[in-house]
Amino acid sequence: MKCFSMFSKEKSKSKKRESRSAPELRNQSKSDNPLSRTTRSMPSPRSIPEMYKEKEHNLRVFSLEELKDATNGFNRTFKIGEGGFGSVYKGTIRPLNGGGDPIVVAVKRLNTHGLQGHKEWLAEIQFLGVVSHPNLVKLLGYCSVDGERGIQRLLVYEFMPNRSLENHLFNTTSTLPWRTRLEIMLGAAQGLAYLHQGLEVKVIYRDFKSSNVLLDENFRPKLSDFGLAREGPTGDRTHVSTAVVGTYGYAAPEYVETGHLTIQSDIWTFGVVLYEILTGRRTIERNRPTSEQKLLDWVKQFPPDSRRFSMIIDPRVRGNYSLSAAQKVGKLANSCLNKNAKERPTMSQVVESLKQVIQESEEASSSAYKPASTSSTRKSVGRRSNKV
Repeated sequence: MKCFSMFSKEKSKSKKRESRSAPELRNQSKSDNPLSRTTRSMPSPRSIPEMYKEKEHNLRVFSLEELKDATNGFNRTFKIGEGGFGSVYKGTIRPLNGGGDPIVVAVKRLNTHGLQGHKEWLAEIQFLGVVSHPNLVKLLGYCSVDGERGIQRLLVYEFMPNRSLENHLFNTTSTLPWRTRLEIMLGAAQGLAYLHQGLEVKVIYRDFKSSNVLLDENFRPKLSDFGLAREGPTGDRTHVSTAVVGTYGYAAPEYVETGHLTIQSDIWTFGVVLYEILTGRRTIERNRPTSEQKLLDWVKQFPPDSRRFSMIIDPRVRGNYSLSAAQKVGKLANSCLNKNAKERPTMSQVVESLKQVIQESEEASSSAYKPASTSSTRKSVGRRSNKV
């Protein structure tokens, strides 16, 4: 609260020097914008910045005072997460028209060290200002202040009460059910498929991992953190050349080795998370025996077609899952992890595969828990269904 009072006192002094409307979102030159195309030839799809200009009015521009009020001065007790780009706080804002109930939100306050944070903040605004899908987190607005008290960059999102997939998958005090795991991955796949194929331009997410899959009150997944996202290649280009960034253990090998980024890079990381879903293990766990520290190296010893495959399944779901369905998930993961990027499935194909796995799991579950009946009619129906 002390910070809040100091800010209020100096408001009148710094008002002229501060910028709340982030004019660089509208006036930034293409040469400075990491999302702009470097070459243009024949008529081509609009870029993300071009599409953003049509939709920027949908985002609310917050003042720093509003977001301080919303989070009680960015009080530590309101902090719900922290990452490489900043801290996230739970907050409450008033509707723009002043009426209605307060809205619970998540406020991300970016670290102010270096220019890279600003570029990622800008990228997130532009991507999330354009995309619209049930499995992508919704950005409500932003705050940009350049004043005598320093640079402030904040983002305001819809609040996701069940936090992230990571919080539940690797939580030793609770178990994420098998069916819920599959449904979360299906939703995440649908979100990625939309990014890859549902817009004028292909979008490479580049940072798919369990901590970036947020869960709403019904455990519906939504992808978050678009600071590292990039537009995909256009025309006859096969890739986007860029610095290698992301999280160790998730990045595709061809991207790490060459810096060549494609939508197939997202397919690889999806395969990594599929194995996290199957095993309940993180991609890197230094506290395990050497042979088990790297998830992808360890699971190679247990191919989906082998009798040993069941040994890698998360012990917390054993007895409550379909082995046949799990084997299909393992095979799907392996296809996503194909060293030859061109042979990996598309996200649309992944979506269809997961739908089939979920249906098989449902059928296996209903068959396993179908109550016995003394009715001869029901018995005959049961016999007929078993032949299908």
